[in-house]
Amino acid sequence: MTIRINLDVMMAKRKIGVGELAEQIGITPANVSILKNGRAKAVRFTTLDAICKALDCQPGDILEWEDDD
Repeated sequence: MTIRINLDVMMAKRKIGVGELAEQIGITPANVSILKNGRAKAVRFTTLDAICKALDCQPGDILEWEDDD
């Protein structure tokens, strides 16, 4: 089971950079980059909520499940 994070795709669609998103959701640009590059091991629901509000999207637009088979 693999959970893929498509934050980079949503950021590109909304034409928003790492620094701007970080400022809007209240986390560091380094932590946005970790999420954006798929290196995060977890994401808080409060952070996911803030991302969805900032990007005007649903959690399913950002998170995707992929079967390993």
